[in-house]
Amino acid sequence: MPCAAPVRAETPASYTPVAANLAAREWFQDAKFGIFLHWGLYSELGGSGSPGLAEWIMQENKIPAAKYERLARFFNPTKFDADAWVRSFKDAGARYIVITSKHHDGFAMFDSKVSPYNVVKATPFARDPIAELAAACRRQGVKLFFYYSQLDWHHPDYFPRGRTGHTTGRPEAGDWDRYLDYQDAQLRELLTQYGPIGGIWFDGWWDQEETPLRDRWRIERTYRLIHALQPAALIVNNHHHAPFPGEDYQTFERDLPGQNTMGYSGTATIGRLPLEMSETMNGSWGFNLVDDKFKSPETLIRTLAGAAGRNANLLLNTGPMPNGEIQPENLATLHTIGAWLKTNGQSIYGTRGGPVPPGDWGVTTQRGKTVYVHLMREHGGRIALPMTAKVASARLLDGGAPVTVAARRGAVELSGLPPLGDGWDQIVELRMR
Repeated sequence: MPCAAPVRAETPASYTPVAANLAAREWFQDAKFGIFLHWGLYSELGGSGSPGLAEWIMQENKIPAAKYERLARFFNPTKFDADAWVRSFKDAGARYIVITSKHHDGFAMFDSKVSPYNVVKATPFARDPIAELAAACRRQGVKLFFYYSQLDWHHPDYFPRGRTGHTTGRPEAGDWDRYLDYQDAQLRELLTQYGPIGGIWFDGWWDQEETPLRDRWRIERTYRLIHALQPAALIVNNHHHAPFPGEDYQTFERDLPGQNTMGYSGTATIGRLPLEMSETMNGSWGFNLVDDKFKSPETLIRTLAGAAGRNANLLLNTGPMPNGEIQPENLATLHTIGAWLKTNGQSIYGTRGGPVPPGDWGVTTQRGKTVYVHLMREHGGRIALPMTAKVASARLLDGGAPVTVAARRGAVELSGLPPLGDGWDQIVELRMR
């Protein structure tokens, strides 16, 4: 049965994007597949024996900020090779990368002039991996986005506390506006030190969600700063609500748009902006030694197609190891995804959600007058699609074998299909009249 149409919220009216921003949104919708990277001091602890802990280990293990700082002394990822990272992700078919420039632990993975608590000044590595990654992305034609945590468990002026960060040993005092000035100063660095970027991926807004102040985060001012410095840069905020004014696309954490299996999207109506879902390759965002529950390539490819059929991108996460290498299990899966996209990418890239709502059988995607039917469940050789448009021809995308097509009672019936068998996504290409 087709799923119910999701509720759609109106696009915020108080922000008017410029032409360069609109073009970037169009590019983003065409890109369809990105790689998420959670990498920082927390990577050294490898989850400390707990699946799913990873980048939240400072909070969950109640590590005081003064002790957590010691991790910087040991961070020396000598195997880090930005070009190798980008090459692997590009070969996997990804068109953009989002990397954690600062996570909730407050440590900057870039050369920040406004804080010595950063990878260049506080670690023996003494290099700026963000600069190296930005250069590699430019060389290889991949767009780079920066994740930035608004929440900060380290900065003394992050006060009053929100929902988290109560066990870090900081004085119960601080200047909230001074913290926001610090945040904006770091964002200015990210937008001026590394050339044109794809955008800023915000997280942590939810930590202060219940504050009685109307605009605790001063986001209008922050968003205006970003768009002034780089008008084409896209802003997204993982706040689990419909988009706020100034945001350029909407992301969903570990759920396809319209679903809420993780419990994050209960209040998130779907707006009219471009869409994205983020997902992990196991159960952790950051590197975790014991979390070996890796999702299969079949699951992730079906998720990619499912996102495209809902007019969304897939942002697939991997947590690099503390030595600077990508986990070999993740590289193997990415290689398989890349091989699949080389054969089937035309049904994903540059498409929009198709004319038939997603169902338990699969999804449709569309580019111009071509509709791609992604069949992901056994169908007995026949399937009826609730659509009235006239089909000129139908064929299997892989191999080109013709498929019988007929119009019956307000539906298009495809028949003579081979069994799905062990296939992950059987794609039928429909040429419309």
